[in-house]
Amino acid sequence: MNSQPQMVSPDISDMESEPKPQMIYRCKKCRRIVASQEHVVPHERGEGQKCFKWRKRTGNHREADKEPPECSSIFVEPMKWMESVHEGSVEEKIQCMGCKARLGSFNWAGMQCNCGAWVNPAFQLHKNRIDECQI
Repeated sequence: MNSQPQMVSPDISDMESEPKPQMIYRCKKCRRIVASQEHVVPHERGEGQKCFKWRKRTGNHREADKEPPECSSIFVEPMKWMESVHEGSVEEKIQCMGCKARLGSFNWAGMQCNCGAWVNPAFQLHKNRIDECQI
């Protein structure tokens, strides 16, 4: 019999098991949780201003060459608390379930983010109406 202890190499998943901070989003007005990071629908950044029709007509290409701005909204999955979604509307404003503050809007046909990317379907929450909190 071999009495030497066996070396077990550490599992890579054990080393990466340290939980990453979870992001939640709250209504700025009443602090009610409206979404979490797992509900966010990622999208690839568009080409900025040159994606918008009015900018294409002006021919101002100097600004179009700049890096697109950071997205001013997040897009989420439709959630139970979104009353107007469940009422059968195609597009409508999204209001907080607690204080009825306008948090964003939705459109089943899609919307264009300020970065130029199209998101379809779109359930958009404006970052200036919500707080990002790490838990």
